[in-house]
Amino acid sequence: MLDFLAIGDIVTEPFIRLKDAKVHCNVDTERCELCMSFGDKIPYEFQERAVAVGNAPNAAVAAARLGLSSALNSYLGDDDYGKECLARLKEEHVDTSLMVTDPERATNYHFVLWYESERTILVKHEEFDYAVPDLPATPKWIYLSSLADNSLPFHHELATFLDTLPETKLAFQPGTFQMKLGAKALAPIYERTNLFVCNKEEAARILERNDLPEMRELLKGLHELGPELVIITDGREGAHAYDGTRMLHIPMYPDIRSPYERTGAGDAFTSTVASALALGKPIEEALLWGPINSMAVVQKIAAQKGLLSRDELERYLADAPDDYRVTELS
Repeated sequence: MLDFLAIGDIVTEPFIRLKDAKVHCNVDTERCELCMSFGDKIPYEFQERAVAVGNAPNAAVAAARLGLSSALNSYLGDDDYGKECLARLKEEHVDTSLMVTDPERATNYHFVLWYESERTILVKHEEFDYAVPDLPATPKWIYLSSLADNSLPFHHELATFLDTLPETKLAFQPGTFQMKLGAKALAPIYERTNLFVCNKEEAARILERNDLPEMRELLKGLHELGPELVIITDGREGAHAYDGTRMLHIPMYPDIRSPYERTGAGDAFTSTVASALALGKPIEEALLWGPINSMAVVQKIAAQKGLLSRDELERYLADAPDDYRVTELS
């Protein structure tokens, strides 16, 4: 049996380190804008290209490094970037037998504008003809994440297919276009989901709230959509989980140094929690694992360099401070 199958778009991303820019925020700093001179030549420090990244590829690599048998189902163009992505996945011991090459389209290519420790990503998802893969083995977990906005029929096809795999667990970490499609359109996926993870602002967007409700309300609202276990991340406030009975909180793992670049922190958290559950860990222990990989990822450029092996993660866990523990909200 395959432990972990990730489904979602793969991309090549050059990281462009900016030095001549400013950040403007509103009064409560909830929304900020990256500002640069218009109609000008702007110097940058350096660029570094990240290969075979994206929510689902990041998850597949995280699972493989944690010792699971991991595969990725994604779509590539028949170009040099696509070949480079396949080679990188193989280096990471991710099964590529379910990858699809489409000679009519280009491999996804995004641009990351990196300033200080934050980034803004310019995205363009190619509209591939998504189809449920022919699986050689039944996966313990399927991890569904970012796809292009033409993927609604695929989501319905996947939900129907999952009805034939009652033992397979589904983790759903929605991407931008999946949130844009709306919870009603993706109701069969939400109802089939065992683990659902998003951040606080995304939770409000999914629930179509113009305000930002308190965490308990967000957790209950998402759980009512159907997921068995809901986790909402909240930056430096850590993460909260709700299984319909208990509300749990896990703080962020203390940074070993100031974050260098934050891309992939959410992917690392979600995929690590899913991997721990796939390894048979209880919810409380899985929640302890997630923030550790997030902490490690933000110490490196892009989403995969900092991902830990299981031995490395467990060493951080053994060295955790006394207040790094799961608590139950009354």
